[in-house]
Amino acid sequence: MKQLQDKVILVTGAGGGVGRDIALCAARNGAKVIVNDIGASLTGEGNDTTRAQEVVDLIRSEGGEAIASGDSIAEAESAQEIIADAIAAFGRIDGAIHSAGILRDTIFHRMTPDDFEAVLRVHLFGAFNVAHACAPHFRKQENGALVFMTSTAGLIGSFGQANYAAAKMGIVGLSRGISFDMARFNVRSNCIAPHAFSRMIEAVPGRTPEEQEREMEKRRTKTRGDQIAPLAVYLCSDAASSITGQIFGARGNEVYLYNQPRPIRTLHRDDGWTVEKLAATLPNAWASAFTPAERTKDVLSWDPI
Repeated sequence: MKQLQDKVILVTGAGGGVGRDIALCAARNGAKVIVNDIGASLTGEGNDTTRAQEVVDLIRSEGGEAIASGDSIAEAESAQEIIADAIAAFGRIDGAIHSAGILRDTIFHRMTPDDFEAVLRVHLFGAFNVAHACAPHFRKQENGALVFMTSTAGLIGSFGQANYAAAKMGIVGLSRGISFDMARFNVRSNCIAPHAFSRMIEAVPGRTPEEQEREMEKRRTKTRGDQIAPLAVYLCSDAASSITGQIFGARGNEVYLYNQPRPIRTLHRDDGWTVEKLAATLPNAWASAFTPAERTKDVLSWDPI
């Protein structure tokens, strides 16, 4: 018995990159897959449904079942249509993996409101729209799994990506909230912070051309989408039925579990605090505990294994 045998799984952003590898892995593990991708550019413009259809054709050529979807997850009505198509084609929906994304990278003071909103629309609103469309079906069948892609851009830090970081941290909060609200219906919700070579990684700012090329070569060979896909597929399987509300990472042959915010220091005064007392006490008391301005490469400083 394959891990996703007869389950129906939606994968957004499945026309290329990590999403494509996840869709293929889900199908190879027995799932019937809705391959969703509008075929937009990296910054969100345009439409090309042939990319989703190519993945469907590949799945079918390997003996699997799949349908293509070109609806946008950035709009609630379109997300509802995607799930309606899944129900019409396969009779149910068992899981959704939200991998779709765009980038509008720029230094914060030059970022436009449209740059900010466009990224949140696809990443964060898309996550909500997909999950919300699935929720009634999950509730009725008392089972379901959601997997969202977050990012170390938010979990750790990155230059020129305030919009992307905000969206990805918003996804963490959304997933955590869903894990509480839907637990009574045996619905699980988890996040993955992926590391893989893709067109999105190529566009990350803040590196010289030489640094970019060295990083790209390393990622091409040591951090691939097919190394992330098994974790996403596993989290949709019954084998992961006890796991919810967590943040995972996948990089090369490594899988991580991230911690989540908890108080790490306290200060108490019987007579209460004033601005002056805080100024005199807090910096010295907590300086060693402050989180430094680190980027992903500073925290995950070793080469992928």
